[in-house]
Amino acid sequence: MADKSCLARRATAVTTEVNQGSRDHKDVRRLDRVIIRFAGDSGDGMQLTGDRFTSETASWGNDLATLPNFPAEIRAPAGTLPGVSSFQVHFADHDILTPGDAPNVLVAMNPAALKANVADLPRGAEIIVNTDEFTSRALAKVGYAGNPLEDDSLDGYRVHQVPLTTLTVEALKGYDLTRKEAGRSKNMFALGLLSWMYHRPTENTEAFLRAKFAKRPEIAEANITAFRAGWNFGETTEDFAVSYEVAPAVSAFPAGTYRNISGNLALAYGLIAAAEQADLPLFLGSYPITPASDVLHELSKHKNFGVRTFQAEDEIAGIGAALGAAFGGSLGVTTTSGPGVALKSETIGLAVSLELPLLVIDIQRGGPSTGLPTKTEQADLLQAMYGRNGEAPVPIVAPATPGECFTAALEAARIALTYRTPVFLLSDGYLANGSEPWRVPEPSELPDLRVQFTTAPNHTLDDGSEVFWPYLRDETTLARPWAVPGTPGLEHRIGGIEKQDGTGNISYDPANHEHMVRVRQAKVDGVSVPDVEVDDPSGEAKVLVLGWGSTYGPITAAVRRVRRAGGNIAQTHVRSLNPLPANLGEVLRSYDRVLLPEMNLGQLATLLRARYLVDVRSLTQVTGLPFKAEQLASAFKEALDDVH
Repeated sequence: MADKSCLARRATAVTTEVNQGSRDHKDVRRLDRVIIRFAGDSGDGMQLTGDRFTSETASWGNDLATLPNFPAEIRAPAGTLPGVSSFQVHFADHDILTPGDAPNVLVAMNPAALKANVADLPRGAEIIVNTDEFTSRALAKVGYAGNPLEDDSLDGYRVHQVPLTTLTVEALKGYDLTRKEAGRSKNMFALGLLSWMYHRPTENTEAFLRAKFAKRPEIAEANITAFRAGWNFGETTEDFAVSYEVAPAVSAFPAGTYRNISGNLALAYGLIAAAEQADLPLFLGSYPITPASDVLHELSKHKNFGVRTFQAEDEIAGIGAALGAAFGGSLGVTTTSGPGVALKSETIGLAVSLELPLLVIDIQRGGPSTGLPTKTEQADLLQAMYGRNGEAPVPIVAPATPGECFTAALEAARIALTYRTPVFLLSDGYLANGSEPWRVPEPSELPDLRVQFTTAPNHTLDDGSEVFWPYLRDETTLARPWAVPGTPGLEHRIGGIEKQDGTGNISYDPANHEHMVRVRQAKVDGVSVPDVEVDDPSGEAKVLVLGWGSTYGPITAAVRRVRRAGGNIAQTHVRSLNPLPANLGEVLRSYDRVLLPEMNLGQLATLLRARYLVDVRSLTQVTGLPFKAEQLASAFKEALDDVH
């Protein structure tokens, strides 16, 4: 290991300015893509570090995909394997779809981070370790018998031993900070080093730090100094003789204005856009729950768009307020995850009975019960489909990518407003926290979602008097009128007891109940959704891979690998899960074998087999992590071999 004092002098040689133009003495290699994973304790700032690297990568113009992975505890035990937090970013000069199977670079802030992640690395990968944390106590805490930096266990990797804490403290010795306080900026030192290695811009990160710590400018400047010291360490040290350049992904993006966006942020923006396009106030009734809380946080910032957010005392109160807002003429929304859906189920059934537009946003996570709050899963589909008493059908939509959460929110609002029904939107933790470049749409590209409230009586009795029938239906959509409370002459009864069709009067008549059950089902069955599109370049594939939700990226990446290897395989993706696209049955029956990867034990496969009597074969995983492309590609190749 190099002498620490010598390394510190190199790191602090220039801390007032980042020199981005003096690489002549070092080798610059061009790559088409890179996968980096930052890993450390949950208090080491790995999510912030990864987010800042991602933001600069997006501004550079690379295509990218990210995978944050962190413990459920606010501060998990330091230095332990359960306490490891990581952030993976995959960026490229071409179109990519996943955060990557295996990192090319691992930044390990302590022994726990190394041990938890080293098995994912391919041979030859680079490892940057913070040697200051490799003490005998820290090594023993995670089960290392010896120091892996001193034996041959890491011989298959390119290991860079960097005393990140010492270098950071030395760089900040001019600030009135304790060693512990200064050491907290080591993540910014690491970010500066990686920014140098991969030619990332730096201006926006410095501006971000000044804004984040605007009330404590000395902390902002200390972090900026650490960031610059990391950059200059890469520039001056002999240990990093090579830097890498990944060109912008110019051909991957149609012309337009782009930004990096996470699924939850795209979802919040989509809800705002839907309310604007519907010319309705947006009301969110919600209770904080991982991984949905970010939608509540974001929407609370946008009162200027007429958004009202209500953080209720519990899940039931949250959806009750949202349904009340829908009755009052707002676009009512509630956000939650699987455990919250269970609590909201009775009110969702009430919304089905009242036939009011309500958006139920379920950001799925691992279950059952509280399960895995910070891990992803797709196991709420059957709950969304059937998790209510009685026959209570609800349309269900599911976005495929983080950016698509925006359009999914618009689509859910379109269905809810047009057909007067609650609608489920099934996202998940992978989409919610992951990010990608997203083209900001022009206002002219957004759908017109305006609705007409009923303002006058709509039915004439035999005696010629005009009255309001709250369940008089539109002949095309079967939607009932939407009358805002307080409209003169349109007073009507609502409640959970079965109603007579047309009048809305309480009815226990058996024939009327059967009629109402079938009408509500027919309304959902009649929701207009696009046909599925099949990607089958040759038109002669015998194997079809079907996906829904966040499996789109890994499935598509795997299909590309199979095709590059000469395999002939088709692919399609379902975004409307209830009702299913009209042509789906015909598509499924057109192939000898249908494969369906799901992050559950085969929920959609069960529905499709029952509905279409097609032998849909499940590929299932419930690890709390998304599929890997190579894992799916192997399964697809095996299926191709079987049918041939």
